[in-house]
Amino acid sequence: MNNKKKILEKIRLLYPQQAKEVFLRLEKILDKETNLNKTALSNKKFLFDEKDIFLITYPDSFFKKNEKPLTTLSYFLERYLKDYFSSIHILPFYPFSSDRGFSVIDFYKVKKDFGSWSQIKKISRNFRLMADLVLNHVSTKSKWFCGFLLGKKKYQDYFISFLKEEIPEEEIKKVFRPRATPLLTPFKTKNGLRYVWTTFSVGDYTDQVDLNYKNPEVFLEMIKILLFLFEKGIRIIRLDAIAYVWKELGTNCLHRPQVHTIVQLLRLIVQNLYPDGVIITETNVPHKENISYFGDGKNEAHMVYNFALPPLVLHAFITNNSLFLTRWALSTDWPKGDNFFYNFLDSHDGIGVLGAKEILSNDEFEKVFLSIKRNGGELSLRNLPDGGKAVYEINTTWWSALAEKKAPFELNLKKFITSRAISFALKGVPAVYYLSLFGRENDLKTYKKTKINRDLNRENLSIKEVEKWFANKKTKETIVFNALLDLIKKRKSFLAFHPQAQQEVLSLSNKVFAVLRYKNGQRVLALHNVSKDYVEINYRGKKYKLLPYDFLWQII
Repeated sequence: MNNKKKILEKIRLLYPQQAKEVFLRLEKILDKETNLNKTALSNKKFLFDEKDIFLITYPDSFFKKNEKPLTTLSYFLERYLKDYFSSIHILPFYPFSSDRGFSVIDFYKVKKDFGSWSQIKKISRNFRLMADLVLNHVSTKSKWFCGFLLGKKKYQDYFISFLKEEIPEEEIKKVFRPRATPLLTPFKTKNGLRYVWTTFSVGDYTDQVDLNYKNPEVFLEMIKILLFLFEKGIRIIRLDAIAYVWKELGTNCLHRPQVHTIVQLLRLIVQNLYPDGVIITETNVPHKENISYFGDGKNEAHMVYNFALPPLVLHAFITNNSLFLTRWALSTDWPKGDNFFYNFLDSHDGIGVLGAKEILSNDEFEKVFLSIKRNGGELSLRNLPDGGKAVYEINTTWWSALAEKKAPFELNLKKFITSRAISFALKGVPAVYYLSLFGRENDLKTYKKTKINRDLNRENLSIKEVEKWFANKKTKETIVFNALLDLIKKRKSFLAFHPQAQQEVLSLSNKVFAVLRYKNGQRVLALHNVSKDYVEINYRGKKYKLLPYDFLWQII
Protein backbone atom coordinates (compact mmCIF):
# COMPACT_ATOMS: atom_id res chain seq x y z
CA MET A 1 0.00 0.00 0.00
CA ASN A 2 1.42 3.38 -1.04
CA ASN A 3 1.02 6.63 0.91
CA LYS A 4 1.17 4.85 4.30
CA LYS A 5 3.05 7.72 5.87
CA LYS A 6 0.53 10.30 4.65
CA ILE A 7 -2.39 8.19 5.83
CA LEU A 8 -0.85 7.79 9.29
CA GLU A 9 -0.30 11.56 9.52
CA LYS A 10 -3.98 12.19 8.77
CA ILE A 11 -5.13 9.61 11.29
CA ARG A 12 -2.98 11.29 13.95
CA LEU A 13 -4.92 14.51 13.32
CA LEU A 14 -8.25 12.72 13.84
CA TYR A 15 -7.39 10.28 16.61
CA PRO A 16 -4.13 11.37 18.29
CA GLN A 17 -4.52 9.00 21.26
CA GLN A 18 -5.39 5.94 19.16
CA ALA A 19 -3.53 6.71 15.94
CA LYS A 20 -1.33 3.61 15.81
CA GLU A 21 -4.17 1.18 16.55
CA VAL A 22 -6.54 2.86 14.06
CA PHE A 23 -3.84 2.92 11.39
CA LEU A 24 -3.06 -0.80 11.80
CA ARG A 25 -6.74 -1.68 11.51
CA LEU A 26 -7.15 0.54 8.46
CA GLU A 27 -4.03 -0.99 6.90
CA LYS A 28 -5.56 -4.45 7.30
CA ILE A 29 -8.79 -3.31 5.60
CA LEU A 30 -6.88 -1.79 2.68
CA ASP A 31 -4.52 -4.75 2.28
CA LYS A 32 -7.54 -7.04 2.11
CA GLU A 33 -9.02 -4.85 -0.63
CA THR A 34 -5.73 -4.98 -2.55
CA ASN A 35 -5.74 -8.78 -2.46
CA LEU A 36 -9.41 -8.91 -3.50
CA ASN A 37 -8.93 -6.65 -6.46
CA LYS A 38 -5.53 -6.92 -8.11
CA THR A 39 -6.77 -5.00 -11.18
CA ALA A 40 -7.32 -1.95 -9.00
CA LEU A 41 -3.59 -1.47 -8.83
CA SER A 42 -3.35 -0.39 -12.48
CA ASN A 43 -2.22 3.15 -13.30
CA LYS A 44 -5.53 3.91 -15.04
CA LYS A 45 -6.66 7.40 -13.97
CA PHE A 46 -10.07 8.98 -14.18
CA LEU A 47 -10.50 11.34 -17.13
CA PHE A 48 -13.29 13.70 -18.19
CA ASP A 49 -13.67 15.41 -21.55
CA GLU A 50 -16.21 17.48 -23.49
CA LYS A 51 -18.32 14.37 -24.09
CA ASP A 52 -18.94 13.78 -20.38
CA ILE A 53 -22.40 14.71 -19.12
CA PHE A 54 -24.14 13.34 -16.03
CA LEU A 55 -27.77 12.36 -15.59
CA ILE A 56 -29.13 12.54 -12.03
CA THR A 57 -31.91 10.04 -11.32
CA TYR A 58 -33.55 8.04 -8.58
CA PRO A 59 -33.44 4.25 -8.94
CA ASP A 60 -37.23 4.34 -9.39
CA SER A 61 -37.60 7.58 -11.38
CA PHE A 62 -38.94 5.39 -14.21
CA PHE A 63 -41.32 2.54 -13.55
CA LYS A 64 -43.11 -0.23 -15.44
CA LYS A 65 -45.75 -2.56 -14.09
CA ASN A 66 -44.36 -5.89 -12.82
CA GLU A 67 -40.73 -4.85 -13.43
CA LYS A 68 -37.99 -3.83 -11.01
CA PRO A 69 -37.28 -0.09 -11.43
CA LEU A 70 -33.53 -0.64 -11.92
CA THR A 71 -34.35 -2.87 -14.89
CA THR A 72 -36.63 -0.15 -16.25
CA LEU A 73 -33.96 2.49 -15.67
CA SER A 74 -31.35 0.36 -17.43
CA TYR A 75 -33.68 -0.07 -20.42
CA PHE A 76 -34.41 3.66 -20.64
CA LEU A 77 -30.75 4.62 -20.40
CA GLU A 78 -29.59 2.15 -23.03
CA ARG A 79 -32.52 2.73 -25.38
CA TYR A 80 -32.60 6.52 -25.34
CA LEU A 81 -29.56 8.07 -23.64
CA LYS A 82 -26.50 5.91 -24.28
CA ASP A 83 -25.15 8.20 -26.99
CA TYR A 84 -25.70 11.37 -24.96
CA PHE A 85 -24.87 10.77 -21.29
CA SER A 86 -21.61 9.18 -20.18
CA SER A 87 -22.25 9.10 -16.44
CA ILE A 88 -25.24 8.39 -14.22
CA HIS A 89 -25.78 9.47 -10.64
CA ILE A 90 -28.23 6.96 -9.18
CA LEU A 91 -29.51 8.48 -5.95
CA PRO A 92 -29.60 6.15 -2.91
CA PHE A 93 -30.75 2.67 -3.85
CA TYR A 94 -30.19 1.16 -0.39
CA PRO A 95 -33.00 0.04 1.95
CA PHE A 96 -34.21 3.23 3.63
CA SER A 97 -36.90 4.52 5.96
CA SER A 98 -37.49 8.08 4.67
CA ASP A 99 -36.13 11.11 2.77
CA ARG A 100 -36.34 9.28 -0.55
CA GLY A 101 -33.32 7.12 0.25
CA PHE A 102 -31.07 9.32 2.36
CA SER A 103 -32.18 7.71 5.61
CA VAL A 104 -30.13 4.55 4.97
CA ILE A 105 -30.87 1.31 6.82
CA ASP A 106 -28.16 -0.87 5.23
CA PHE A 107 -25.39 0.27 2.86
CA TYR A 108 -24.58 -3.30 1.81
CA LYS A 109 -27.94 -4.01 0.20
CA VAL A 110 -30.04 -2.77 -2.70
CA LYS A 111 -33.64 -2.15 -1.71
CA LYS A 112 -35.53 -5.24 -2.94
CA ASP A 113 -38.29 -3.13 -4.46
CA PHE A 114 -35.66 -1.50 -6.72
CA GLY A 115 -33.74 -4.58 -7.84
CA SER A 116 -30.30 -6.01 -7.06
CA TRP A 117 -26.56 -5.39 -7.21
CA SER A 118 -26.41 -7.28 -10.51
CA GLN A 119 -28.62 -4.60 -12.07
CA ILE A 120 -26.39 -1.86 -10.67
CA LYS A 121 -23.37 -3.65 -12.13
CA LYS A 122 -25.11 -3.98 -15.49
CA ILE A 123 -25.63 -0.22 -15.68
CA SER A 124 -22.00 0.32 -14.64
CA ARG A 125 -20.83 -1.57 -17.73
CA ASN A 126 -22.34 1.09 -20.02
CA PHE A 127 -22.05 4.22 -17.90
CA ARG A 128 -19.72 5.57 -15.27
CA LEU A 129 -21.73 5.41 -12.03
CA MET A 130 -21.96 7.83 -9.15
CA ALA A 131 -23.43 6.66 -5.82
CA ASP A 132 -23.97 8.34 -2.48
CA LEU A 133 -21.89 7.67 0.58
CA VAL A 134 -24.23 9.17 3.18
CA LEU A 135 -21.61 9.84 5.83
CA ASN A 136 -23.38 12.17 8.23
CA HIS A 137 -26.32 10.06 9.36
CA VAL A 138 -28.15 6.74 9.24
CA SER A 139 -31.72 5.59 9.71
CA THR A 140 -33.19 4.92 13.15
CA LYS A 141 -34.02 1.49 11.66
CA SER A 142 -30.33 0.73 11.01
CA LYS A 143 -28.54 -2.03 12.91
CA TRP A 144 -26.30 0.57 14.54
CA PHE A 145 -29.09 2.72 15.95
CA CYS A 146 -31.22 -0.25 16.96
CA GLY A 147 -28.20 -1.45 18.93
CA PHE A 148 -27.93 2.00 20.54
CA LEU A 149 -31.61 1.92 21.58
CA LEU A 150 -31.17 -1.58 23.06
CA GLY A 151 -28.25 -0.34 25.15
CA LYS A 152 -25.58 -2.44 23.39
CA LYS A 153 -22.19 -1.19 24.50
CA LYS A 154 -20.65 -1.28 21.00
CA TYR A 155 -23.09 1.26 19.60
CA GLN A 156 -23.34 3.78 22.45
CA ASP A 157 -20.57 5.95 20.96
CA TYR A 158 -21.78 5.61 17.37
CA PHE A 159 -24.12 8.54 18.06
CA ILE A 160 -24.05 11.81 20.00
CA SER A 161 -26.62 11.91 22.80
CA PHE A 162 -27.38 13.72 26.04
CA LEU A 163 -29.49 13.26 29.13
CA LYS A 164 -31.97 16.12 29.41
CA GLU A 165 -30.05 17.73 32.25
CA GLU A 166 -26.77 17.47 30.28
CA ILE A 167 -27.92 19.40 27.20
CA PRO A 168 -25.51 22.36 26.68
CA GLU A 169 -28.20 24.82 25.56
CA GLU A 170 -25.94 27.81 24.82
CA GLU A 171 -23.46 25.75 22.81
CA ILE A 172 -26.26 24.05 20.88
CA LYS A 173 -27.50 27.49 19.76
CA LYS A 174 -24.17 28.08 17.98
CA VAL A 175 -24.61 25.03 15.73
CA PHE A 176 -25.44 25.89 12.11
CA ARG A 177 -28.95 24.69 11.27
CA PRO A 178 -29.93 23.70 7.73
CA ARG A 179 -33.47 23.00 8.96
CA ALA A 180 -36.18 24.86 10.89
CA THR A 181 -36.33 22.17 13.58
CA PRO A 182 -34.55 21.42 16.89
CA LEU A 183 -31.06 19.93 16.65
CA LEU A 184 -31.71 17.26 19.30
CA THR A 185 -34.47 14.64 19.12
CA PRO A 186 -35.64 12.56 22.13
CA PHE A 187 -35.52 8.76 21.90
CA LYS A 188 -36.51 6.16 24.50
CA THR A 189 -33.61 3.77 25.04
CA LYS A 190 -32.89 0.90 27.41
CA ASN A 191 -30.75 3.39 29.34
CA GLY A 192 -33.55 5.94 29.60
CA LEU A 193 -34.54 8.99 27.55
CA ARG A 194 -31.70 10.30 25.38
CA TYR A 195 -31.59 13.45 23.24
CA VAL A 196 -29.81 12.50 20.01
CA TRP A 197 -28.07 14.82 17.52
CA THR A 198 -30.19 15.01 14.35
CA THR A 199 -28.92 17.64 11.88
CA PHE A 200 -31.51 16.85 9.21
CA SER A 201 -34.60 16.47 11.37
CA VAL A 202 -37.96 17.03 9.68
CA GLY A 203 -41.18 18.09 11.37
CA ASP A 204 -41.75 16.84 14.90
CA TYR A 205 -39.74 13.66 14.43
CA THR A 206 -36.73 12.41 12.56
CA ASP A 207 -35.44 9.01 11.60
CA GLN A 208 -32.04 10.35 10.46
CA VAL A 209 -29.56 10.29 13.33
CA ASP A 210 -26.06 11.73 13.08
CA LEU A 211 -22.99 9.55 13.41
CA ASN A 212 -20.16 10.31 15.84
CA TYR A 213 -16.86 10.45 13.97
CA LYS A 214 -14.92 11.06 17.15
CA ASN A 215 -15.38 7.32 17.53
CA PRO A 216 -12.86 5.71 15.11
CA GLU A 217 -15.14 2.67 14.79
CA VAL A 218 -17.55 4.82 12.78
CA PHE A 219 -14.75 6.03 10.49
CA LEU A 220 -13.51 2.48 9.86
CA GLU A 221 -17.03 1.25 9.12
CA MET A 222 -17.42 3.97 6.49
CA ILE A 223 -14.12 3.01 4.85
CA LYS A 224 -15.41 -0.56 4.50
CA ILE A 225 -18.60 0.74 2.89
CA LEU A 226 -16.62 3.00 0.53
CA LEU A 227 -14.53 0.06 -0.69
CA PHE A 228 -17.60 -2.14 -1.00
CA LEU A 229 -19.17 0.41 -3.39
CA PHE A 230 -16.06 0.34 -5.56
CA GLU A 231 -16.20 -3.46 -5.64
CA LYS A 232 -19.77 -3.15 -6.98
CA GLY A 233 -18.71 -1.07 -9.97
CA ILE A 234 -19.23 2.43 -8.59
CA ARG A 235 -16.45 4.79 -9.61
CA ILE A 236 -17.67 8.19 -8.41
CA ILE A 237 -18.45 8.63 -4.73
CA ARG A 238 -20.66 11.54 -3.68
CA LEU A 239 -19.94 12.60 -0.11
CA ASP A 240 -23.40 13.64 1.00
CA ALA A 241 -23.59 16.50 3.56
CA ILE A 242 -19.88 16.01 4.28
CA ALA A 243 -19.52 19.51 5.83
CA TYR A 244 -21.47 18.44 8.94
CA VAL A 245 -19.76 15.20 9.92
CA TRP A 246 -17.45 16.45 12.69
CA LYS A 247 -19.12 18.00 15.72
CA GLU A 248 -17.28 20.28 18.13
CA LEU A 249 -19.42 21.96 20.78
CA GLY A 250 -18.67 25.67 21.10
CA THR A 251 -18.41 26.00 17.28
CA ASN A 252 -20.99 26.06 14.46
CA CYS A 253 -20.05 22.40 13.74
CA LEU A 254 -19.56 23.13 10.06
CA HIS A 255 -16.35 22.64 8.01
CA ARG A 256 -14.29 21.66 11.03
CA PRO A 257 -10.61 20.96 10.17
CA GLN A 258 -11.27 17.26 10.82
CA VAL A 259 -13.85 17.24 8.00
CA HIS A 260 -11.17 18.25 5.52
CA THR A 261 -8.84 15.64 7.01
CA ILE A 262 -11.47 12.95 6.42
CA VAL A 263 -11.89 14.04 2.77
CA GLN A 264 -8.09 13.96 2.37
CA LEU A 265 -7.96 10.45 3.80
CA LEU A 266 -10.68 9.27 1.44
CA ARG A 267 -8.81 10.79 -1.50
CA LEU A 268 -5.57 9.04 -0.48
CA ILE A 269 -7.35 5.70 -0.12
CA VAL A 270 -9.17 6.01 -3.46
CA GLN A 271 -6.15 7.08 -5.49
CA ASN A 272 -4.15 4.29 -3.87
CA LEU A 273 -6.59 1.48 -4.66
CA TYR A 274 -8.81 2.83 -7.44
CA PRO A 275 -6.93 5.41 -9.56
CA ASP A 276 -10.00 5.70 -11.80
CA GLY A 277 -12.12 6.65 -8.78
CA VAL A 278 -13.51 10.13 -8.17
CA ILE A 279 -14.49 11.89 -4.93
CA ILE A 280 -17.17 14.60 -5.21
CA THR A 281 -18.32 16.74 -2.29
CA GLU A 282 -21.86 18.01 -1.81
CA THR A 283 -21.82 21.09 0.43
CA ASN A 284 -24.75 23.49 0.08
CA VAL A 285 -22.91 26.43 1.64
CA PRO A 286 -21.60 29.86 0.51
CA HIS A 287 -19.32 29.67 -2.50
CA LYS A 288 -15.98 30.32 -0.77
CA GLU A 289 -16.68 27.63 1.82
CA ASN A 290 -17.85 25.24 -0.89
CA ILE A 291 -14.69 25.46 -3.00
CA SER A 292 -12.51 24.92 0.08
CA TYR A 293 -13.17 21.20 -0.51
CA PHE A 294 -10.76 21.25 -3.45
CA GLY A 295 -8.07 21.58 -0.76
CA ASP A 296 -4.74 22.50 -2.32
CA GLY A 297 -5.97 21.22 -5.69
CA LYS A 298 -4.48 17.75 -5.25
CA ASN A 299 -5.39 16.49 -1.80
CA GLU A 300 -9.21 16.69 -1.39
CA ALA A 301 -12.20 16.39 -3.73
CA HIS A 302 -11.72 15.81 -7.44
CA MET A 303 -15.11 17.43 -8.04
CA VAL A 304 -17.25 19.93 -6.13
CA TYR A 305 -20.93 20.74 -6.70
CA ASN A 306 -21.09 24.26 -8.16
CA PHE A 307 -23.75 25.47 -5.72
CA ALA A 308 -23.48 29.15 -6.70
CA LEU A 309 -24.46 28.42 -10.31
CA PRO A 310 -28.18 27.41 -10.05
CA PRO A 311 -29.45 30.41 -8.04
CA LEU A 312 -27.36 32.84 -10.10
CA VAL A 313 -28.60 31.47 -13.45
CA LEU A 314 -32.16 31.51 -12.11
CA HIS A 315 -31.75 35.12 -10.93
CA ALA A 316 -30.34 36.16 -14.32
CA PHE A 317 -33.39 34.87 -16.23
CA ILE A 318 -35.96 36.08 -13.70
CA THR A 319 -34.49 39.61 -13.67
CA ASN A 320 -33.38 39.60 -17.33
CA ASN A 321 -29.96 40.65 -16.06
CA SER A 322 -26.69 38.69 -16.18
CA LEU A 323 -24.69 41.21 -14.12
CA PHE A 324 -24.43 39.15 -10.91
CA LEU A 325 -23.78 35.90 -12.76
CA THR A 326 -21.03 37.55 -14.79
CA ARG A 327 -19.45 39.22 -11.75
CA TRP A 328 -19.33 35.91 -9.92
CA ALA A 329 -17.89 34.05 -12.91
CA LEU A 330 -15.23 36.75 -13.38
CA SER A 331 -14.18 36.69 -9.73
CA THR A 332 -14.19 32.91 -9.30
CA ASP A 333 -10.96 30.95 -9.27
CA TRP A 334 -12.07 28.18 -11.62
CA PRO A 335 -10.62 24.71 -10.91
CA LYS A 336 -7.46 23.71 -12.71
CA GLY A 337 -5.76 20.43 -13.56
CA ASP A 338 -7.65 17.35 -12.40
CA ASN A 339 -10.24 19.32 -10.43
CA PHE A 340 -13.69 20.04 -11.82
CA PHE A 341 -16.87 21.87 -10.98
CA TYR A 342 -20.02 19.75 -11.20
CA ASN A 343 -22.20 22.22 -13.10
CA PHE A 344 -25.78 21.36 -12.22
CA LEU A 345 -28.91 23.53 -12.25
CA ASP A 346 -31.45 21.30 -10.55
CA SER A 347 -31.33 18.22 -8.36
CA HIS A 348 -33.46 16.02 -6.11
CA ASP A 349 -33.20 18.67 -3.37
CA GLY A 350 -34.36 21.57 -5.52
CA ILE A 351 -32.22 24.71 -5.74
CA GLY A 352 -30.07 25.62 -2.74
CA VAL A 353 -29.63 29.35 -2.16
CA LEU A 354 -26.64 29.43 0.18
CA GLY A 355 -24.17 29.13 -2.70
CA ALA A 356 -25.12 32.67 -3.77
CA LYS A 357 -25.59 34.05 -0.25
CA GLU A 358 -22.62 36.41 -0.44
CA ILE A 359 -23.25 37.29 -4.09
CA LEU A 360 -26.92 38.30 -4.19
CA SER A 361 -28.43 40.80 -1.76
CA ASN A 362 -31.65 40.09 0.14
CA ASP A 363 -33.52 42.35 -2.31
CA GLU A 364 -32.20 40.40 -5.30
CA PHE A 365 -33.10 37.09 -3.65
CA GLU A 366 -36.59 38.42 -2.95
CA LYS A 367 -37.17 38.93 -6.70
CA VAL A 368 -36.38 35.24 -7.21
CA PHE A 369 -38.53 34.06 -4.29
CA LEU A 370 -41.57 36.07 -5.47
CA SER A 371 -41.26 34.64 -8.97
CA ILE A 372 -40.95 31.07 -7.65
CA LYS A 373 -44.05 31.44 -5.48
CA ARG A 374 -46.02 32.87 -8.43
CA ASN A 375 -45.08 29.80 -10.45
CA GLY A 376 -46.27 27.34 -7.79
CA GLY A 377 -42.91 26.58 -6.16
CA GLU A 378 -42.17 26.51 -2.43
CA LEU A 379 -39.42 27.80 -0.15
CA SER A 380 -37.83 25.68 2.59
CA LEU A 381 -36.56 27.48 5.69
CA ARG A 382 -33.78 27.04 8.21
CA ASN A 383 -33.32 28.32 11.76
CA LEU A 384 -30.98 31.24 12.45
CA PRO A 385 -28.94 31.65 15.67
CA ASP A 386 -31.05 34.69 16.66
CA GLY A 387 -34.24 32.63 16.53
CA GLY A 388 -35.32 33.91 13.11
CA LYS A 389 -35.71 31.93 9.88
CA ALA A 390 -34.25 32.24 6.39
CA VAL A 391 -34.77 30.52 3.04
CA TYR A 392 -32.44 27.56 2.64
CA GLU A 393 -33.74 25.99 -0.54
CA ILE A 394 -36.11 26.62 -3.46
CA ASN A 395 -38.38 23.67 -4.27
CA THR A 396 -39.47 23.55 -7.88
CA THR A 397 -38.69 21.87 -11.16
CA TRP A 398 -36.35 23.88 -13.38
CA TRP A 399 -39.04 24.28 -16.05
CA SER A 400 -41.56 25.67 -13.54
CA ALA A 401 -38.92 27.98 -12.09
CA LEU A 402 -38.35 29.66 -15.47
CA ALA A 403 -41.55 29.30 -17.52
CA GLU A 404 -43.95 32.23 -17.69
CA LYS A 405 -47.57 31.06 -17.74
CA LYS A 406 -48.73 33.61 -20.32
CA ALA A 407 -45.65 33.30 -22.56
CA PRO A 408 -45.69 31.18 -25.74
CA PHE A 409 -44.27 27.66 -25.34
CA GLU A 410 -41.54 28.41 -27.86
CA LEU A 411 -40.25 31.30 -25.74
CA ASN A 412 -40.30 29.23 -22.54
CA LEU A 413 -38.43 26.47 -24.37
CA LYS A 414 -35.77 28.94 -25.49
CA LYS A 415 -35.33 30.20 -21.94
CA PHE A 416 -35.08 26.63 -20.64
CA ILE A 417 -32.52 25.50 -23.24
CA THR A 418 -30.41 28.66 -23.02
CA SER A 419 -30.18 28.31 -19.24
CA ARG A 420 -28.89 24.77 -19.80
CA ALA A 421 -26.47 26.06 -22.43
CA ILE A 422 -24.84 28.27 -19.76
CA SER A 423 -24.17 25.27 -17.52
CA PHE A 424 -22.86 23.34 -20.54
CA ALA A 425 -20.55 26.12 -21.74
CA LEU A 426 -18.84 26.86 -18.43
CA LYS A 427 -15.67 25.12 -17.36
CA GLY A 428 -16.54 21.86 -15.61
CA VAL A 429 -18.67 18.76 -16.12
CA PRO A 430 -22.42 19.38 -16.59
CA ALA A 431 -25.30 17.44 -15.05
CA VAL A 432 -29.01 17.20 -15.86
CA TYR A 433 -31.75 16.12 -13.45
CA TYR A 434 -34.07 13.52 -15.00
CA LEU A 435 -37.24 15.68 -14.85
CA SER A 436 -35.52 18.30 -17.00
CA LEU A 437 -35.23 15.75 -19.81
CA PHE A 438 -38.91 16.40 -20.41
CA GLY A 439 -39.41 19.90 -18.98
CA ARG A 440 -41.73 18.54 -16.30
CA GLU A 441 -43.68 21.01 -14.22
CA ASN A 442 -44.16 21.03 -10.45
CA ASP A 443 -45.85 17.86 -9.16
CA LEU A 444 -48.66 19.67 -7.36
CA LYS A 445 -50.75 16.52 -7.06
CA THR A 446 -48.16 14.71 -4.91
CA TYR A 447 -47.31 17.87 -2.97
CA LYS A 448 -50.95 18.40 -1.97
CA LYS A 449 -50.98 14.86 -0.56
CA THR A 450 -47.67 14.89 1.32
CA LYS A 451 -47.12 18.60 2.04
CA ILE A 452 -43.40 17.87 1.57
CA ASN A 453 -41.85 20.71 -0.45
CA ARG A 454 -39.27 18.53 -2.17
CA ASP A 455 -41.99 16.30 -3.61
CA LEU A 456 -42.72 19.06 -6.13
CA ASN A 457 -39.54 17.96 -7.90
CA ARG A 458 -39.51 14.18 -7.42
CA GLU A 459 -42.17 12.83 -9.75
CA ASN A 460 -41.93 9.19 -10.85
CA LEU A 461 -42.56 8.59 -14.54
CA SER A 462 -44.27 5.64 -16.17
CA ILE A 463 -42.06 4.34 -18.99
CA LYS A 464 -45.27 3.57 -20.86
CA GLU A 465 -46.28 7.22 -20.61
CA VAL A 466 -42.80 8.38 -21.62
CA GLU A 467 -42.90 6.24 -24.75
CA LYS A 468 -46.36 7.59 -25.55
CA TRP A 469 -44.83 11.07 -25.53
CA PHE A 470 -42.07 9.89 -27.84
CA ALA A 471 -44.59 8.35 -30.24
CA ASN A 472 -46.03 11.83 -30.80
CA LYS A 473 -43.37 14.28 -31.91
CA LYS A 474 -45.62 17.22 -31.06
CA THR A 475 -45.91 16.60 -27.32
CA LYS A 476 -44.22 19.17 -25.10
CA GLU A 477 -42.12 16.43 -23.45
CA THR A 478 -40.81 15.12 -26.78
CA ILE A 479 -39.97 18.60 -28.04
CA VAL A 480 -38.06 19.42 -24.84
CA PHE A 481 -36.32 16.02 -24.88
CA ASN A 482 -35.14 16.41 -28.48
CA ALA A 483 -34.05 20.03 -27.92
CA LEU A 484 -31.98 18.98 -24.91
CA LEU A 485 -30.37 16.07 -26.78
CA ASP A 486 -29.53 18.44 -29.65
CA LEU A 487 -27.84 20.75 -27.14
CA ILE A 488 -25.85 17.82 -25.74
CA LYS A 489 -24.82 16.73 -29.22
CA LYS A 490 -23.70 20.27 -30.00
CA ARG A 491 -21.67 20.58 -26.79
CA LYS A 492 -19.91 17.27 -27.43
CA SER A 493 -18.81 18.51 -30.86
CA PHE A 494 -16.65 21.32 -29.44
CA LEU A 495 -13.19 20.41 -28.15
CA ALA A 496 -13.15 23.86 -26.51
CA PHE A 497 -15.80 22.66 -24.05
CA HIS A 498 -13.35 20.15 -22.59
CA PRO A 499 -13.40 20.59 -18.78
CA GLN A 500 -9.71 21.49 -18.81
CA ALA A 501 -9.98 23.92 -21.73
CA GLN A 502 -9.16 27.56 -21.04
CA GLN A 503 -11.96 29.92 -20.11
CA GLU A 504 -12.37 33.68 -20.35
CA VAL A 505 -15.55 35.23 -18.94
CA LEU A 506 -16.55 38.31 -20.94
CA SER A 507 -18.46 41.35 -19.71
CA LEU A 508 -20.20 42.47 -22.92
CA SER A 509 -23.78 43.26 -21.85
CA ASN A 510 -25.98 42.94 -18.76
CA LYS A 511 -28.44 41.06 -20.93
CA VAL A 512 -25.95 38.46 -22.13
CA PHE A 513 -23.80 35.96 -20.27
CA ALA A 514 -20.69 35.50 -22.40
CA VAL A 515 -17.73 33.18 -22.16
CA LEU A 516 -14.84 32.32 -24.47
CA ARG A 517 -13.52 28.76 -24.32
CA TYR A 518 -10.42 27.57 -26.15
CA LYS A 519 -8.25 24.47 -26.51
CA ASN A 520 -5.74 23.23 -29.11
CA GLY A 521 -6.41 26.16 -31.43
CA GLN A 522 -10.20 25.95 -31.29
CA ARG A 523 -11.91 29.05 -29.87
CA VAL A 524 -15.63 29.03 -29.13
CA LEU A 525 -17.55 32.19 -28.29
CA ALA A 526 -20.60 31.30 -26.18
CA LEU A 527 -23.26 34.03 -25.90
CA HIS A 528 -26.46 33.56 -23.87
CA ASN A 529 -29.24 36.14 -23.92
CA VAL A 530 -30.96 36.02 -20.51
CA SER A 531 -33.45 38.72 -21.48
CA LYS A 532 -36.73 39.00 -23.38
CA ASP A 533 -35.14 41.62 -25.65
CA TYR A 534 -33.43 41.43 -29.02
CA VAL A 535 -29.71 42.08 -28.39
CA GLU A 536 -26.75 42.97 -30.58
CA ILE A 537 -23.27 42.23 -29.26
CA ASN A 538 -20.03 43.67 -30.60
CA TYR A 539 -16.98 41.52 -29.99
CA ARG A 540 -13.60 42.10 -31.65
CA GLY A 541 -15.09 44.05 -34.54
CA LYS A 542 -17.89 41.60 -35.30
CA LYS A 543 -21.61 41.91 -34.57
CA TYR A 544 -23.60 39.03 -33.12
CA LYS A 545 -27.42 39.15 -33.04
CA LEU A 546 -29.43 37.31 -30.40
CA LEU A 547 -33.18 36.93 -30.31
CA PRO A 548 -34.95 36.92 -26.90
CA TYR A 549 -33.61 34.11 -24.66
CA ASP A 550 -31.48 32.82 -27.52
CA PHE A 551 -27.89 31.57 -27.40
CA LEU A 552 -25.01 31.28 -29.84
CA TRP A 553 -22.01 28.97 -29.71
CA GLN A 554 -19.66 29.84 -32.54
CA ILE A 555 -16.09 28.97 -33.47
CA ILE A 556 -14.17 32.19 -34.03
